[in-house]
Amino acid sequence: MSIPTTGETFAKLLETVRMAEEHSAMMAHLVNAQGDSELAKSWLIISEKFKHMQNPIIKLAQGRMQ
Repeated sequence: MSIPTTGETFAKLLETVRMAEEHSAMMAHLVNAQGDSELAKSWLIISEKFKHMQNPIIKLAQGRMQ
């Protein structure tokens, strides 16, 4: 087992946030298909929050890695 690096850990963190965004959007779609549009909107809001979370993570990592 190798020692983790900041680059590898950053990549895993960003991928996890991207996956959370995608899963939240899928939940919105599935819940909407079941007829609960209010809950679907809430899942879309969560998805958008994960999307907006990616930029600060990238900027923070860029500042540390330069």
